[in-house]
Formats: sequence, structure tokens, C-alpha cells
Amino acid sequence: MSSSPAATAPAVPETAHTADLVVFGGTGDLSMRKLLPALYHGDREGRLAPGTRVIAMSRGGLTDEDFRGKVDAEVRDRIPGGDPEVWRRFLGRLHHVSVDVGGRAADGGADRSGWDALSALLAGHEDRDRVFYLASPPRTFGVFCRELADAGLVTPRSRVVLEKPLGHDLISAQRINDEVGAIFDERQIFRIDHYLGKETVQNLLVLRFANAFLEPIWNSLWIDHVQITAAETVGTPGRRGYYDHAGALRDMVQNHLLQLLCLTAMEPPARNDREAIRDEKVKVLQALRPITGGEVERFTVRGQYVESGDMPGYLDEPASTPPTEESRRVETFTAIRAEIRNWRWAGVPFYLRTGKRLPRRVSEIVVQFKDVPHSIFPGGTPNRLVLRLQPEEGIRLHIMAKEPGAGEVTLKPVPLTLSFGETFTARVPEAYERLLMDVLAGNPTLFMRRDEVEAAWRWIDPILATWEASDQLPEPYPAGSAGPAGAHDLLARSGRAWHEDVS
Repeated sequence: MSSSPAATAPAVPETAHTADLVVFGGTGDLSMRKLLPALYHGDREGRLAPGTRVIAMSRGGLTDEDFRGKVDAEVRDRIPGGDPEVWRRFLGRLHHVSVDVGGRAADGGADRSGWDALSALLAGHEDRDRVFYLASPPRTFGVFCRELADAGLVTPRSRVVLEKPLGHDLISAQRINDEVGAIFDERQIFRIDHYLGKETVQNLLVLRFANAFLEPIWNSLWIDHVQITAAETVGTPGRRGYYDHAGALRDMVQNHLLQLLCLTAMEPPARNDREAIRDEKVKVLQALRPITGGEVERFTVRGQYVESGDMPGYLDEPASTPPTEESRRVETFTAIRAEIRNWRWAGVPFYLRTGKRLPRRVSEIVVQFKDVPHSIFPGGTPNRLVLRLQPEEGIRLHIMAKEPGAGEVTLKPVPLTLSFGETFTARVPEAYERLLMDVLAGNPTLFMRRDEVEAAWRWIDPILATWEASDQLPEPYPAGSAGPAGAHDLLARSGRAWHEDVS
């Protein structure tokens, strides 16, 4: 870290209240890689009120000093250009409480020591905001919420953050929502999807609703189709136990890709407030044309990567147990043709695609416009708007331009590019940083409401049911390739093709 003197601390925003942030799974991978660095940056920029504490709950048996040492050793180097003075202040905010859900005391009864220790730490601070972040498996959500209530720790100023996946299907999602909703009001529940914290996603709303030139052409009259892609180069080493029960559809489409679809397709909200935007997103999910029965085979593709060169196949990835029949049936790639049944989007296909072991890591939204009604120049191609979420966040508009020269007019597609990293001098915050600050401020705009989560599952469940009832296995594709041939055919049948940036 830099040894330069600490700058004068920025003024704390009026919306920042002193809070106790309790992270269940506080020593886990998500906390160490994402949550704690995000909170440090919030502290550095003056967005954490004085006295705010971060309390990690885990089975680690650590003291406060043990936990601070662990964070200093494992997190500090992940923060480039950190300020030593801010780092010391941030470490001072950290505490640790050991808790073993389902643990037994020496007398055979339930082990309450962890909850008693948390109660003691929070005692006397009932006037603070309390945020309980459940960075733990979904099966623990209801248990933790009941324990918090039984310990008398849920106050009117409490909030709870739920990490994905929120359920395995509609029934399990409703069960989790019921269990958490029995303890917390809906206004207190923040269901997090980190994709919604990315700068490009938020800029999509600004691009659409703060620029007059786009709205008149943001409809089926001018847009041919939309592609939403989340491609990963990594496989699932060590994670097959989880992935066997999840698969690409549950892991990525039900949450991340459908959220991006909602923001792309939603109607302009009447105002920029916390519920108006979420109302419009729910309307998009409710307007999705169901894919059922024989249509599942026509409009969806599922694949599984197989060995190629030095890259193992899904069934060959290192795992604690050998592959099962469920392993052979799970999809590591899926592509879907979706349609929205409303006036704006009637007839415009939305293609969703996600997969493991693809050639490039990229997440993007591609809006493909229709060709000009009558071109007087040969060789033109339709305009295309690309919103890149990762790896380099930015916006690119592909237009047609004349190549320099004195001969015949020759057209060439050229990009008008907005790179956030190059255009803005301010540091681009990580997604979790924005979302955590919104939680602390009590702003739920970028979080999912119960009806939104359940509407997504209602659309996903018939696809899952058809796949599970089918004797057909996922289509194999070589690791490192662009996915199964069926994904290409899904677009080729209508004369379209995937955007080339994934290949």
C-alpha cells in the first residue's frame, strides 16, 4: 500500500447512518474477495458513518484480532493504491463472532453461545441501522432469520440481504420468501444480484431515459433483435457438487440474464424512485411468452463441455465425488430465444446465452437494429449498439462510414466507443460496492422484489421440467469452443448470427 499521508477524509453523506453490518459467512470467499474490499472503498470515500461496524459470523472460532489479521493478510493486497491510515481505521471496524448453526452444546441442547455473543455485541446499539447479510447457502436463510428473531435482534431499522441463488425452483423460492418474510417486512428484504450494480447496467437506464434520440427507435419498428450474453472461460473445478444441482439455467439465466432483459425492455418509469423501476421490471417478466412442451426443443439449447486439448470436460473436472447421472444431464451452456408479448416488443426475439469454458470472458447486451429501409450504397450492414458489462465496461455504437479515398464510395462499419475507464477519471466502483452502499442507505431500487423473483421462476420452471423429463442429454461442445452447434442454429434458422465478440 502507498505510504503517502492520508488525505482529509471526505464528508459523510447525510444518507449514511451509523450501522452494524453483520455478515453470515463473513470469512468465506465472497466476503474476502468482494464484500470487504467494497466496504473498504466505501470507508475510504467517506460513505461509512463514524462508528459503523462490520461483524463477521462464521464457524472459524476467531477472536477479533484473529479476524483482523486474516483480513490484513488476505484482503489488503487486493486493494491497489490503498491508504494505510484508512486501512487501519477500517480494520478497527471489524469484529468476529463464532456461530455454528445446528451445533449442540455440551449438555446436548442447542448451542446458543454464538447468538448470545452477537446479542452482547449489539446490545446498547438498538438505535443503529442493522444489516444482516446472508452470504450463506439458501437453506440457511430461514434458520438464520428465526435465530435472529428468537435472540431479539430484529429491530424496525433492520434489513436483511439475501445472496443468490434464491431457491431451486418456484416452490423453493416461495418457501424461502415465506420463511424470511415471517421475520422481516418486504421493505426490509434486499435480494441482491451483483449484475445490477455494474456501471454499464446503470448506464443503460441513463442511456435510454436521459437521451432523446434513442427512445423513438427503441421498439420493434427499428430493432431486429437483442442478444444478452454472459460467457465464461472457466469451468467448474471443485464446484461440480453445486453445479450438478444448479446448471447454467438456474445459475445465470433465472437471475442475471433475466434482470438484464428487464432493464433493456422495460417501459420508461413515471419517476426515478425505488418502486417505479421495479414495477416496470415485473411487467416485463409477466409479459414473457411461456416456453412449454414441444417449444422447449425449438427455442432452447443446452450443452455440456467435453475434453478438448489440455482442457478437461465437465465430467473430468476435479471433484470430491465421481460424476453421477445428474452430472451427465446438467447443462454448462444454454441459449434461449425469448419473446415479450407487448406493443413495444412484439415480434422482436431476445436471445439469451451463457456458458462455461467458452473462448472469451464477456458479458454484454447487443441491440441489433434493422437495416435502412432503402440503401443507396452497396455493402452496408445494420447498426448495432453493444453495452459491455465485463471485462472492460463501456458502450459501443457501430455505424456505417465511408472509407477515405477518391474512388467509389466504400462503406465500413466503425464503432463510436465510450470506455468508462478512459473517459472518466473517477475510479469505477465494483458492483458490490454500489449495492452495499445502497443497502446501508436503505435504497432498494437495484434489488429484486419478491414478485419479481417469483415471476422469473414461473417462466423458468416449465423449461426445467421439460429438460428433466427428456431422455436427451445436453449437446456436447469442445471446451474452449463457442458452444454447441445448436446455439448457432437457434439464430441461423431466422438468418441471424451471434455477435462475434464471444468467439
